[in-house]
This record gives sequence, structure tokens and C-alpha cells, in this order.
Amino acid sequence: MNSATQPGKLYGVGLGTGDPKLMTLRAVEVIQAADVIAYHSARHGRSNARRIAAAYIREDHVEEHLVYPLTTETTDHPGGYRGAIEEFYEEAAARLAAHLDSGRSVAILSEGDPLIYSSYQHMHKRLAHRYDTETVPGVSSIQAGVAALGVPLTEDREVLTVLPGTLPEEELAARIASTDSAVILKMGRTFPAIRAALDAAGRLDDAWYVERATMPEQRVERLASVDPESVPYFSMAVLPSRVAGMTPLTTTPTSEDHNSHLGEPQATPRRGRVTVVGTGPAGPLWLTPEVKGALAAADDLVGYTTYVKRVPERPGQVRHLSDNKVESERAEFALDLAARGRNVVVVSSGDPGVFAMATAVLEVACEERWSGIEVHVMPGMTAAHAAASRVGAPLGHDYATISLSDRLKPWEVIAKRIRLAAEADLVLAIYNPASKERRQQVVALKELLLEVRKPDTPVVLARDVGGPTEVIRIVELGEMDPEVIDMRTLILVGSSQTQKVERATGDTVVWTPRRYPD
Repeated sequence: MNSATQPGKLYGVGLGTGDPKLMTLRAVEVIQAADVIAYHSARHGRSNARRIAAAYIREDHVEEHLVYPLTTETTDHPGGYRGAIEEFYEEAAARLAAHLDSGRSVAILSEGDPLIYSSYQHMHKRLAHRYDTETVPGVSSIQAGVAALGVPLTEDREVLTVLPGTLPEEELAARIASTDSAVILKMGRTFPAIRAALDAAGRLDDAWYVERATMPEQRVERLASVDPESVPYFSMAVLPSRVAGMTPLTTTPTSEDHNSHLGEPQATPRRGRVTVVGTGPAGPLWLTPEVKGALAAADDLVGYTTYVKRVPERPGQVRHLSDNKVESERAEFALDLAARGRNVVVVSSGDPGVFAMATAVLEVACEERWSGIEVHVMPGMTAAHAAASRVGAPLGHDYATISLSDRLKPWEVIAKRIRLAAEADLVLAIYNPASKERRQQVVALKELLLEVRKPDTPVVLARDVGGPTEVIRIVELGEMDPEVIDMRTLILVGSSQTQKVERATGDTVVWTPRRYPD
């Protein structure tokens, strides 16, 4: 480049999704004024971007047609597909840089928005730090697809997730399950996996299919009814707002529904169900994607007041709070709601199958009158595992889990189990150790264990794990103070092999070896 030549300016120009009337005034202005117009296409040579902007491209424009060497084909390039594509991007950037160095302005045309899953962004990464650059936003396929549906995408505090359909099916399912609204792009050959992921996440019936939004051949219909063989790349799956509660009013008629209107309510009676979920010890960081999805989709939440209040409130969702000692009544109430067509989630802390509501619900659900109600159980992080993670790996070998509460079983049974587990040299995870009224059991626990275990056995006292008042203490069994233990404390008692080590990093770790001595 001659030192007197001022470099040209680079423009990334968003054109919208297909209809030239959706181009912005700024996009038209930049295209008309640019010296060089660049656009991408596959090897067939047809560029949708050029077609959209054709009315504004002059005969004296210099055109740079950037042709991908491959899209879905195989390649003998030494670096494989990624190597071939990276080489193409480098060569394309060099071609455009030559124009910019010569003082010419370059407008790179981009369908949709230039910085959302676009071809332009690969040029932007290679050139924007070297040249004066302006990005002209465009109507994205996400916006166009939702407009084609004619329903809100998100409302109030709903979370929107945008996903590439090229993700592995299991990861797609997890991300779909954990969000409220979603848009899934890059379909075509990935459609069967996307459909399966939606089904696995329990969202297939909520999903809509939009193809070539804003173009003359636009197509909108329920995703579940779409023939996989008919799905092109320029299509998307949409999970619209559940809070808004609207059904798309405009769809592409099919042979199956040409006499019906999609906006009309369906006559099929709704079937309710009960899902028992575990929210982990405390807070949203402990929730699994599956549980997040179930909580978001529920009509009713049923549970102990403290646990339900941890769940964010959602418009239209009904919350039924109760005391911690009415498990059977709570289960029956949830099943009755489901019998009336409601989607009910029973909320437990930790894992619902560990001293929690799953057993209570199933016990009642197995009565004849509730035999037709679907019941699902979704696991959660247990308090024992959460507490163990705070100090290392005390549960690294065999262990037993025991509740000290004698509300549902006699103390004699509890004491016998503690003694036998201690004699078997198992690590112990002790739940429900004490309450305001019930203090003697934890004292008896210490006495029973000292009959078998050494006084210097490591003990972890984990209170409110994951919560705002979390306290983790590592003590020796002989020094364990029952007075600092309450209902929110989880006790981990080491075996004869459990180690407590103070490391050079300043932390103290507790771990139980995987091997047991002969």
C-alpha cells in the first residue's frame, strides 16, 4: 500500500432474512456508496445475499464472489473440513484486504444480522482490528421467525436460549429442558436429532417449525408434524413464550389440517401428571437442567414452604405451601390436582428419593384410586454429596446413609443400624440429626460410634450447604459437640481409613481411600 493511500473502510452489512423490503435504510446507503461488494455462496454459485441486495448493486461495482470450497462434502485437505474452511477464510480475507489497502471501501453482504451465525463474522475477526469497520445490523432469522409465528417469544422473566442444531442430541435436550423459550437454528440434516432432543426434554408439543421466514415460500407448522426429508437448512425450531399463552394464528396449511384453524382450541382433554423433583441442597446453582425445565413448565408447585420459596415465581403458576410434617396429605393433594388435568411438580430439597417426597408420593400413588396418574421422579444433588464435595472425598469408599429422625421408625432400629454400620467400618452420612425438640439422638450417636471408632476419627459437620449461612467444620469424633448440630446439619463420619490432611495450599481435605487393606 502506498504510504499516501488512505485505507478503505470495511462494512459488514446485514440484509435481513430474504425480503428486500426488510433491508434497513443504512444498509442500502452503504451498499450504494461502497466500491466493492462481497458476498458468499456455496459452489453452485447462487448467493442469497446478492439476490436480496441486487437492486442496489451498480454495474460499476467491483464484486467479490467468495465461494466456499465445500459445505457438507468430504475433503482430502490435510486439515480435514476445518482446515479447508480456515484456509478459505484466510484467502478470502486476503482478497478483501487488498482492496482495503488500495483505499477502496468494501461492503460484505450478510443475510440476517452480520454478527449472528454469519459468514461475515469470519471476515470480521480477520480484518476489523486492521481497518476502520462498521457493522450494519439486520433483521435476524430469529426475529423473522418469531414474527412469522405471530406470538411473543419471551415475556416477563422468561429466559431465551438460542441454540445451534449442530450440538449433540443429549446436550440439546439438556439445554432445552433448562430454558423457558428457545430458538434452534442450523437445521436441515440435523432435524431428526433436534426433534428427538425436544421430545426427550418434554417440549415437542410446544415446538413450532418456521422455514424461510419472510420469503415467498415461507412455511409455518407444528414441528411434530414436519417430514424430516422436507427440512432445508434455512429453517428453525421455536419454543415461544409459555407465559403469553398464545397459539400461532398463521400457519402453512397441510393436507391434514386444511379444514382446521391452528388458533382454535384443541378438543382433546388434557392429561395431568405429577413430577417429583430434587432441587439440591440450596439455590439455583444446584438445579439440574431437567429439574429447571420441569419447574418452568409446571401449572402447580406443591411442597414444604421453605423449599417452594427457593423456586422463582412465574406468572400463572400456582404455589401450594405446607408444613414439613404432612407428606402423605401433600402427596394426595398433588395427585388430586393431576387428576383434574394439572401439570404438578412436588418440590423436595436434595434428591427426592433420599428421605424426601418421592416415596411419599409413590406410596399414595400406588393406591387404586390414583393408579391412572402418571408419576415421574427427577433426581437432584444430595446433601451428602454436596457436603462431601466441600471437604474433598470422604465418600470415596463404601458408605451408609442413615436418618436419626425417629418420627417414622423407632430409635431401637436406628441405634442397631448405626452400630452395625460402624462395626462394618462404613463411612456414615447422617441426615436429620437433631431438632429443637429432639436433641438426645445426636448425643447417643456419638456414644454409639465411640464404642467402635477411635476418638480421632474425622467428622464433617456441614450446615446449610450451598446456602447463605453455610458453615463447614472438620472435627474429631471425640470432640464433636452436639450443641452445634441442628436439623440443617449433615454429618459425615469417617471410617478407620478416612484421612484428614492439611495441604501446603492452606486447605484441609478429608478423603477415604478407594482400596481397603487386606
